Amino acid sequence: MSDTRADPELPRGVALAWGVAANPQRGPKRELSIERIVDAAMEIADAEGLAAVSMSRVAASLGFTTMSLYRYVTSKDDLILLMQEGTLEPPIPDDAVERTWRDGITAWVLAVRGAYRAHPWLVDIPISGAPITPNNLLLVDWFLREVRDLPLTDGEKMSALLLVTSYARATSAQERDLRAAAAAAADPADVTGANFFEALAELVTPERFPYLSPLLAAGGYVAVPGAAPDESDDDFAFGLARILDGIERHVDRVGADASPPERPAPLPPQVELPRDPKVRDAARARREAEKALREAQKREREAIKRAVEREQKSAG
Repeated sequence: MSDTRADPELPRGVALAWGVAANPQRGPKRELSIERIVDAAMEIADAEGLAAVSMSRVAASLGFTTMSLYRYVTSKDDLILLMQEGTLEPPIPDDAVERTWRDGITAWVLAVRGAYRAHPWLVDIPISGAPITPNNLLLVDWFLREVRDLPLTDGEKMSALLLVTSYARATSAQERDLRAAAAAAADPADVTGANFFEALAELVTPERFPYLSPLLAAGGYVAVPGAAPDESDDDFAFGLARILDGIERHVDRVGADASPPERPAPLPPQVELPRDPKVRDAARARREAEKALREAQKREREAIKRAVEREQKSAG
């Protein structure tokens, strides 16, 4: 009996990531594997950047022809998707770990940032849609676990996920670019601005830059020569803390109007969600009900607000 199987209704690269793609047309020696190909591509990207990765370059590093690779990975786009998937193996903590939601999100963001730091080329991969590969979805699942008890809708939880993901990605790209600039510069102080401090101090006058000039003079914009350099981790931590402050303020506001949602019971194992029309219909009905509930809660809050305003006017 043949062990080949047809690809499921997923893009080829995604099916490969899930391990449910049809078996490749392997050569007689079967010396290659998808894992070896992806590892080789990641080594090249780690050393020289994403632009250095090509099917021919990866094949040469493994001692095979380019056509040999195409028996396993059918396109460079699929290879890059598998490389991204290979970097995101989240160190998900045990369920027994007890901590606040702020600490949980912080640990999550630091794990994502760690992946970006270990593989700086990740920020060069364009965002092409919602995550649908297993390691990406494990990250989503982990995040949802950390915010499970917050009185937020499903949409708000996903918006919070997008917010902190974007922050981790943007700051990692900035950090990567600054490190590269410092490495390429003849003098790293050119990148920090320390070499230009005296010239800028004369040009940035209080008359022209009334708010910037005192900050510059105090060393808060361009490092004063001889001063200790700022730690990028401090800037990152400050920004993340302010994002969490914003989420906390929103949680406090909506928590006064709604009780926390009940934690859903886990699904039974081996449920083929995408292939069951009844499950899809039930999920659609749930989303519509949640939307109706949010709209009703909004109308209630507006009615309460108007009632309070009327009472204040009448009392005045």
